[in-house]
Amino acid sequence: MNPADVASDCWRTVATTEATLKTAISRSVRADESRFRQLFENLISNAIEHGGEDVTVTVGELDDGFYVEDTGVGIPEENRDSVFEPGYSTTRNGTGFGLHIVNQVVKAHGWDIRVTTGARDGARFEVTGVEFSSE
Repeated sequence: MNPADVASDCWRTVATTEATLKTAISRSVRADESRFRQLFENLISNAIEHGGEDVTVTVGELDDGFYVEDTGVGIPEENRDSVFEPGYSTTRNGTGFGLHIVNQVVKAHGWDIRVTTGARDGARFEVTGVEFSSE
């Protein structure tokens, strides 16, 4: 399944207000469809919750995976190891389970994930070790 298509489908199910989705990936990924959707729904929701109503979310291709990047405020380097822990949240109403679920989906597929800084100082989640398919 193509991450761009899945992200676009998920985009329609999340309250995205004035946010923008950009996709720059053409290869398909071997993944469990429902879990893969969960990954994108949670990353998109997280970007909007923390990046603001007019955030731009980009799904792009890496040599061995894909990334989801936003133009929000980013995640401070000292917090990047903690964001995947269950219950970790920086907002009053956050459950702290969204990124934990993302990490579980990634690990269940045998992939790796890391948080870094995006091109415009937002958060960038890089998923690597992905097996691409010829679909």
